[in-house]
Amino acid sequence: MAGADCRNRLAARRQALLQRSGELRERLALQGRALQPAFGWADHVREGWRWLQAHPWVGLVAAAVLVWRRPRAVWRGAWLVWRGWRLWQRWAPLRERLSPLWRGVGRGPRQPTGARSS
Repeated sequence: MAGADCRNRLAARRQALLQRSGELRERLALQGRALQPAFGWADHVREGWRWLQAHPWVGLVAAAVLVWRRPRAVWRGAWLVWRGWRLWQRWAPLRERLSPLWRGVGRGPRQPTGARSS
């Protein structure tokens, strides 16, 4: 009789888990609607990027026109990018020292390797 009792408990547990899973899916669908505009925007950006990859000459022509019509703006932008890159490189040692702190942000307490949570 112990086997039948165990099967009944497992079947009841499975049914409860399936019901809970359905409730969580419904809640996720309702809450996900708020993010739909952001995801739509991201899809448009991705589609534009794919189109640009399929038509690279458009980007090159746009860059050439920009250099031809607004060379000062191009130099200014290039100079800002260069300064940003140099600043990023200069702060690399500090980033390396602080990176272990950033990696742990937002996570629960760490468990030793091989430890299992119940």
